[in-house]
Amino acid sequence: MKAVIQRVSEASVTVEKNIISKINQGLLILIGIENEDTKEDVDWLCNKIIKLRIFGDENGVMNKSIQDVDGEIIVVSQFTLHASTKKGNRPSYIKAAKPEIAIPVYEQFVEQLELNLKKKIGTGIFGADMKVSLLNDGPVTIIIDTKNKE
Repeated sequence: MKAVIQRVSEASVTVEKNIISKINQGLLILIGIENEDTKEDVDWLCNKIIKLRIFGDENGVMNKSIQDVDGEIIVVSQFTLHASTKKGNRPSYIKAAKPEIAIPVYEQFVEQLELNLKKKIGTGIFGADMKVSLLNDGPVTIIIDTKNKE
């Protein structure tokens, strides 16, 4: 799994001109799923995200987690995170999981984040043409790949 985690002041997801998710301070997470991704990947990534200390404390030092600031989260599926640009100019998405594999993993990811955060998570609509709007705070953007746990 690959995740692009953005600290935001606000974010929203719109589908067919209808806002389906909207948050204030928190995280916008773009998530890409591969065929080999497992429940272990989901658990590890959710735990890592919930504990990431990327919010400012009283001294402006990034020392607080999403839980510490009572922040909100939106998760948006994004198969293009697995784009390969090695050959030619048209990206290949061969590593991205097909919907029959990706949807259950995506749903597990959202459910696990909700359990860890102890609140409802906003989402996009899997496979829909979404318009994602955000005000990146910082900007702070973190990329995590469960296959390369650095």
